[in-house]
Amino acid sequence: MGDPKGFMKHGRIVPDGRPIPVRLRDWREVYEPFDSEVLKTQVSRCMDCGIPFCNNGCPLGNLIPDWNDLVFKNEWRRAIEALHATNNFPEFTGRLCPAPCEAACVLGINEDSVTIKQAEVEIIERAWAEGWVHPIIPEEQTGKTVAVIGSGPAGLATAQQLTRAGHAVCVFERSEKVGGLLRYGIPEFKMEKRFLERRIEQMESEGTVFKTGVEVGKDLDVESLRAEYDAVVLAIGATQWRELQIPGRELTGIYQAMEYLVPANLVAEGQLDEHPFPASGKDVIIIGGGDTGADCLGTAHRHGAASILQFEIMPEPPELRDASTPWPTWPLMLRTSSAHKEGGERIFSISTKRFSGEGGNVTSLETIDVETIYDGGRMRFEEIGGTEREYKADLVFLALGFTGPEQEGLATELDVDVDNRGNIYRDENWMSSSDGVFVAGDAGRGQSLIVWAIAEGRSCAAAVDQWLQGNSLLPKPVTPLTQQLR
Repeated sequence: MGDPKGFMKHGRIVPDGRPIPVRLRDWREVYEPFDSEVLKTQVSRCMDCGIPFCNNGCPLGNLIPDWNDLVFKNEWRRAIEALHATNNFPEFTGRLCPAPCEAACVLGINEDSVTIKQAEVEIIERAWAEGWVHPIIPEEQTGKTVAVIGSGPAGLATAQQLTRAGHAVCVFERSEKVGGLLRYGIPEFKMEKRFLERRIEQMESEGTVFKTGVEVGKDLDVESLRAEYDAVVLAIGATQWRELQIPGRELTGIYQAMEYLVPANLVAEGQLDEHPFPASGKDVIIIGGGDTGADCLGTAHRHGAASILQFEIMPEPPELRDASTPWPTWPLMLRTSSAHKEGGERIFSISTKRFSGEGGNVTSLETIDVETIYDGGRMRFEEIGGTEREYKADLVFLALGFTGPEQEGLATELDVDVDNRGNIYRDENWMSSSDGVFVAGDAGRGQSLIVWAIAEGRSCAAAVDQWLQGNSLLPKPVTPLTQQLR
């Protein structure tokens, strides 16, 4: 390593956020630029640990110690080559991934882990600035055609790998622009869409074709698709949101998180003049304490909400890693996003019982505190009598996660099986129950992380290439079996 004692000399430093009153006035990214000299001290904290658990903690198998060492030595061009060897889109993961690699960092056993994500972002941004990121054109075409349905991170990774292998790839996206949840679900303040646009331009230059505003099974029938393409990849995500079926759900003012975030992104991109139901001046309650709930929180802050509460049925996690999740597993601990630092209040161990309203509009909701009970390894929530409360609410957003891919339409028409969790079945070769139809990302895995989506896209591409050509030189980061073991 560049500095064998770096981890003894330097503490962990992460980027500063722009002042809250300033950043709430725009949709730009939250964090300030990171000084390159500070980054050099940070990567020097990466130890010569013998077995780099960070590699295994990352679903992509990123060569983290390698590019940390190269950054320390100012060998930036070799660093981006090492980073791109395993990750098609490090500017996405470096901004959006919760960093299981950092949770598995050996230094994290008894110190703060290495700032891996920040190094990843700085390497790729330096590469773009220096002109080192360019189209990779295959030396020859195979004559094979592949349709990728869905343009989220799994679809994009699959398409880029297959295009570079020499196949003619067409990505179908039912929305008007490419990107899936990267564009329509992730707020601009977490990742500005210009980073997505430049990757799309690179992929188009490599030969990938994008057809937007096309819903396969509706605008394009499945028979025509199967007749035109040698292989089909389903990368349609897990967009079926979880409902909250309680009294009063029919009231106006109660929306699913994506019903709120999508138009917010359209406004930020200039595709929509104004949000149909902005949170400005309103009392907002977000039900759900995950990342999507935090996205709603940050968006409502920028809309100028009068007050914001975020409910979570689970108990408040500890500040530090819980003993039930020892290193190098993903730790159970309290996570505070940039949106939480901007305001609002989080309330844990609370369950919503009913919505109340006037004139068809929601005005309040009733809750009760719950206790988490573990009974024979199964978790359940027991209501605590006497803890009933009522909260004023003008807007309620349901951020309760997703239950899997949409079952009606495309999946049905392609005649693919689903597993007992409602995800599209795929075998060890990433193929569904329908010959020549492959599955990548959340559609087969269930709601998961962007880093898993990219890893699955790369692995699925290798499987498709193998099926079409009889062999493949494309890397295979993960298989469905290893997913189950994780």
